[in-house]
Amino acid sequence: MNKEKWEQQRQALMDEAQQLLADGDAEKANEKMAEVETLDNQWEEFKKANANFNALNSEPKVITLENKSLSIEGGLSMSILGTEPIKDEKEIYLNAWSNFVQGKKLDSKQQEIFDKVNTEFNNSYTHDTGNTSILIPETVVTGIWKRAEEMYPLLADVKKYNVKGTLTIKKHTGITAGDATWYDEDTSTADEKNAFGELTLTGCELAKAITVSWKLRSMATEEFIPFIINELGERVGAILGKSISVGKGKPGENDTFKAQPQGIETALLAESNTPQVVTYNPSANPADPLTYADFTSAVGKIHSSYLPGTAIYANSKTIWNQLANLTDTTGRPLFIPDATSGGVGRMFGFIVKADAGVTDDSIIIGNANAGYVFNTGEPMSIATEEHVKTRTVDYAAYTIVDGAVLDTKAFALIKKSE
Repeated sequence: MNKEKWEQQRQALMDEAQQLLADGDAEKANEKMAEVETLDNQWEEFKKANANFNALNSEPKVITLENKSLSIEGGLSMSILGTEPIKDEKEIYLNAWSNFVQGKKLDSKQQEIFDKVNTEFNNSYTHDTGNTSILIPETVVTGIWKRAEEMYPLLADVKKYNVKGTLTIKKHTGITAGDATWYDEDTSTADEKNAFGELTLTGCELAKAITVSWKLRSMATEEFIPFIINELGERVGAILGKSISVGKGKPGENDTFKAQPQGIETALLAESNTPQVVTYNPSANPADPLTYADFTSAVGKIHSSYLPGTAIYANSKTIWNQLANLTDTTGRPLFIPDATSGGVGRMFGFIVKADAGVTDDSIIIGNANAGYVFNTGEPMSIATEEHVKTRTVDYAAYTIVDGAVLDTKAFALIKKSE
């Protein structure tokens, strides 16, 4: 089994489950989801076996000869000391980190690398958590992000940076005469008339705690790391994924919510006269359902330069209750199911992606990579707290991130009006 085949089989099963749910057949939908779990388990077993094979295949075969003397002609002898393959520092830290969070003892080399990495980390960042957080290994963080991005494709598609502290990006705030023009030899070049501004991402603190029993924590390292990846990937991923769509941004003087990334829906709805928004409301007016014209109007609002790379994002309910039933003026379905394109289907030549963070009955159309910027100002770390009486341990993940729309002209929003 290769990854491409696994992804195709998994997506096909998920599409069938979604269709069954849309049809109201929960029993068969659960059966399909059980098949997905079985397929995922088979893939995990395959990855483990493949990793073990690669490790054995690449590991040098070294014969250790300690205190052994080889006789050399002429009566001389020399001692050959044993040699062992030197492990990569990242691999040592991964094992050291896993042992630490599982409450296991570190060997001397692991302790050395563990202390070195976390001393540098705590000296480099200014988070106020008592400086007790432990940097999560790069491979584990990559797995957490991958898990989150699988559930929230908008999060996967936005432009990402890893800039410590504040990230500032220049952007247009209005265009009056942005293009070059032709001149004759005697005419001076006109002054710049574009209006420029700055997009400033200062950072929003994100934390999530999970509690596990000592018994659960005692699992083998090769089982514990995937467990942490899945838990944090789903729980941190949920809030991050939703923030790309509906995050409130920075609070004003009278607001009570905490600072968070700005969502695409939030940014488009905040514009004066909402030029990038198309509304419909079949419940208030049966003559105003979601239509072919709504989509063409929304696509027309996106600047032509952003159309390559544009995709359609909606949650599963909206896709199967709204988009899948939409037809053009001749009655032909606009939505074409397609699990091989990186989403669940296609419309107007754009990939349709199921994103749970998008509001019910809303559709985001746009180029997320060009129109949205996301920055990680501080890498993800984890702190632990033991509870002896209850025999449990808390794992609290912590990171500083921020995100905002760079250009609203890269997006359009179709929204069911209230």
